[in-house]
Amino acid sequence: MKRKRYEKRLRTYEAELAKLQGWIKAEGLRVVVIFEGRDAAGKGGTIKTISRRLNPRVVPTVALGVPTDREKGQWYLQRYVPHLPGPGEMVLFDRSWYNRLGVEKVMGFCTDEQYEDFLRLCPAFEQVIVEDGIILIKYWLHVSDDEQERRFQRRNTDPRRRWKLSPMDLEARSRWVEYSKARDAMFEHTSTEWAPWHVNDMNDKRSGRLNLIAHLLDQIPYEDLTPAPLELPDRQPQGDYVAPDWQDLLIPQTYSD
Repeated sequence: MKRKRYEKRLRTYEAELAKLQGWIKAEGLRVVVIFEGRDAAGKGGTIKTISRRLNPRVVPTVALGVPTDREKGQWYLQRYVPHLPGPGEMVLFDRSWYNRLGVEKVMGFCTDEQYEDFLRLCPAFEQVIVEDGIILIKYWLHVSDDEQERRFQRRNTDPRRRWKLSPMDLEARSRWVEYSKARDAMFEHTSTEWAPWHVNDMNDKRSGRLNLIAHLLDQIPYEDLTPAPLELPDRQPQGDYVAPDWQDLLIPQTYSD
């Protein structure tokens, strides 16, 4: 998709996302949006596109790091539960409890018993939180093997993107089929009536982001509660106030108009 067309449509969707945010806050809704997918599928960029014009207090992003030794000894879902939304919040999970059914399974970070237990537990856990009133929306961002390879090569040669290429990403390259099988099993066991998976094609990032945002907006009926423009008070007159000379505090002005 051409950038000009993408940005024009995105501006419209950003306004709608702001309306959705206002509705969620006003109605005290609790929303969880999960983003999963292969490495370089565009999860981070999509989440930033959704949230960049929104209030992070209303729409926070959760991207948990490697579990600590203490967390490894806890009930697996214990580290995720505190991040579930309170009234008036929509939490965006950049990866989630599905790490157990993807990365941990393929990389051997959990035992077969832990994997099988969570495969059975996950639908029940999601049913409990949905029945409690949480709106749960799950996205799998799909990218083809050819497109993922292209993005990996770009990350490898672009200093601005090099940090995105982790040792885990490199290891995953050799386990493409194993990841596919893990994804297939995940869909089979956890795409339920109360929490279905939604697959979004991300081979073109721009159209993929727009398609996902359009779908997200359709999942939650909302109304426009945007208030009318405020009447701003006059600024206080300066009077006899004289600002001190703080030129010595300025950073070097490398650039100017």
